[in-house]
Amino acid sequence: MKLTLAQGRPETNDERLEKEIRTYDLLDKLGIPYERVDHEAADTMEACLAIDEILAPAVICKNLFLCNTQKTKFYLLMIREDKKFKTKEISHQINSPRLSFAPAEYMEEYLDITPGSVSVLGLMNDKEHHVQLLVDEDVLKGEYFGCHPCINTSSLRLRTKDVFETFLKEIDHDYIVVTLGEHNLAGQEQS
Repeated sequence: MKLTLAQGRPETNDERLEKEIRTYDLLDKLGIPYERVDHEAADTMEACLAIDEILAPAVICKNLFLCNTQKTKFYLLMIREDKKFKTKEISHQINSPRLSFAPAEYMEEYLDITPGSVSVLGLMNDKEHHVQLLVDEDVLKGEYFGCHPCINTSSLRLRTKDVFETFLKEIDHDYIVVTLGEHNLAGQEQS
């Protein structure tokens, strides 16, 4: 399947999930331009390499759904795909006990997304603000970044400022900027 970058939403909603259509509806309502590439399910960073090339120069993010030990606080962490995730580093900055990956059922309940589809755009479904957005400062430095429209069979390139100044404001979500250490050249996550 040849990957092609298209402007905006798909021509039809055929075979699109309702949560994906809601994402396009909100972006269009807000006047946020985006480019889209449709592809096979991409649920690992490795599967995203060809997609990343199409979306360049967008910063490609790992979106990690995390929680505290008691599963009473939930976080969506956006970090550059070439950086390491160290729980101690993040926990210290947000004054939270050790973080771990949250169970998938909370991801579905709060963000209406499934593993492999995690995206900042899923926060539009978190009407009761169960999830706190954490953003690696280096993500904010890029003019563009790439993410899924709540489903991992499409990827979007959006202007970073449109998401952080317009989208998040519309859905009444704030974010905390975090600083993560060195780049991870081996592609491995650490805790």
